[in-house]
Amino acid sequence: MSLAERPRPQVDRDSVPWWEAVRRHELLVQKCGGCGTLRFPPRAICGRCRARESGWVPIEGTGRVASWIVCHQVFMRAFADEVPYAVLHVRLDDAEDLFMYGDLTEGDPAEVTAGMPVEAVFTDVDEDLTLVRWRPR
Repeated sequence: MSLAERPRPQVDRDSVPWWEAVRRHELLVQKCGGCGTLRFPPRAICGRCRARESGWVPIEGTGRVASWIVCHQVFMRAFADEVPYAVLHVRLDDAEDLFMYGDLTEGDPAEVTAGMPVEAVFTDVDEDLTLVRWRPR
C-alpha cells in the first residue's frame, strides 16, 4: 500500500504552523514567549511557566534514539507491507528535554539501539502531506 493510502495525521489548531513548515521541508518547534522553553508537540500553553505566548524556531533535526518499538504484527492493514518497522522516540540535540517521534527509514529495525544518532528526513506523500521520518547518521 502506498503512503498516500495510509491513515493521515490529524492537523489541529496548534499544529497547523508545524505541518506547513514540514511541507516546506523545515523542522520547527514552538518557543515559549514567557520562559523561552522549546516544546513539541505544539500546544497553546507552556507546560513550564503556563504562558500562552509562543513563536516558532528552526531546529537542527538531529538527535539520538531515546526509545523505540519494532512492530512485528500487522495492527493496521495499511502498514502490512512495512512489517517489521520501527517507531522512534528521538531526543533532539537542540534541548535535553525535547523529543520528537516518527518511523525509521533507510535502516534495519533490528539494528536500532539506545542513543543511536539519527537525523530527520522529509517524505512528500502528496501535494498536501509531508512526513518527518528518521534515518541513521
